[in-house]
Amino acid sequence: MMPDKRTTFREFVARKGLKWTKQREIILDEFLNSKEHLSTEALYLEIRSKNPHIGYATVYRTLKLFAECGIAEERDFGAGQVLYELSHGGDHHDHLICTGCGAIIEFEDKRIEKLQEQVAQDHHFIISSHRLEIFGLCTKCAAG
Repeated sequence: MMPDKRTTFREFVARKGLKWTKQREIILDEFLNSKEHLSTEALYLEIRSKNPHIGYATVYRTLKLFAECGIAEERDFGAGQVLYELSHGGDHHDHLICTGCGAIIEFEDKRIEKLQEQVAQDHHFIISSHRLEIFGLCTKCAAG
């Protein structure tokens, strides 16, 4: 059985010779409880409202550690900032990104996965990884 993300991060911090701090724990809790793709600033603002002693640089460095240890994935959807999402442990999903409001919709579609495999096979290509990001307008922005 795979260790949970909290245990994974604690073990990673110990292996790196870093200290386990209350600030890292607060940032980890907030990140794990979020269901969104978060920028450093968004997470910082959320944390600051409850814990004003935690600085932006600490949030930034901690998010980088989350990505380094594999509990978070960095995503750049072309909006000029990196967003972080909770790693799904090998489960794959793709994204619809609204260019109007920035909304991000995650989806899975087995038909797309099969088609990608077929295209790779047709071109004698071995897929090691892929990501699909579709840009456009969400319903609200398209109507507006």
